[in-house]
Amino acid sequence: MTRRGALGLFTLPFAGPSMAAANTLRIVSLDAGLTETLLMLGVRPVAIADREVWEKWVVEPPLPPEIADVGTLLEPNLEFLQQLRPDIILAIPYLDGIKPLLERVAPVTTIGIYTEEGRPYQLAVEATRQLARLVGKEEQGEALIAATEAGFSEIRQQLAPLSARPLYIVNFMDPRNVRVYGRQSLFQDVFDRIGIRNAWTGDTNYWGFATLGLEGLATASDARLAYMEPLPEGAGGTLTESPVWNAMPFVRNRSIMRLPAVLMFGALPSAARFARELAKAMTGDNSHG
Repeated sequence: MTRRGALGLFTLPFAGPSMAAANTLRIVSLDAGLTETLLMLGVRPVAIADREVWEKWVVEPPLPPEIADVGTLLEPNLEFLQQLRPDIILAIPYLDGIKPLLERVAPVTTIGIYTEEGRPYQLAVEATRQLARLVGKEEQGEALIAATEAGFSEIRQQLAPLSARPLYIVNFMDPRNVRVYGRQSLFQDVFDRIGIRNAWTGDTNYWGFATLGLEGLATASDARLAYMEPLPEGAGGTLTESPVWNAMPFVRNRSIMRLPAVLMFGALPSAARFARELAKAMTGDNSHG
């Protein structure tokens, strides 16, 4: 999840196999944020968890087909893991409950981006540096961090004329309920860096979102709304018929944007993709407000 010209890595999907050849570590990465960072550093893990989740929610960088799928995040196939003979397994604090099982296969390195500290962007920067050291790609790691920051600066300037009105960023859970992102989320950290004011100022959970009914989004009368794909099946048609939805200020004002899928629990590539896609939506044909 990855700008133009000099920004290089900000739009680079992932480095090719020649870059990865120098790295001989057999890595299994059980978190998509860590995996997308590895790919941007030019390193391909031998396996990940939940390829289907990647295709649906991460999208960029594209996942090379030769990377194996070890199964679901909380219940990876341990027998298959052993057959892969990894040198290291990358995990997150969320997986601490199965860490003893994973350690029977290979040493486990746990890297936390979403923690009680609620600083996902800064922790993503730290995770990038930690991974870069692990795979001997320190130079690429610093380039990724610098390119991401440069991209934010460019987008901040681009969106400055459009930054006065606040913006909700949501996923639809069903036609009546949304997950809205605020404090402690990666999206809030990106908002802060590109000069956008979040319309949601209420409480959020550990992961930086709150789940609420559509009526809960009526708190800011001048707000815009950006919703992310994928939509639940049938939600689009149901929404257009919903009195609650049609009463929302952003619906009446035609201030709605549709964004492609962006990993809400990602690392720097996800932060960069979110900023880029939001800028395209706010300045392009799919923005109505």
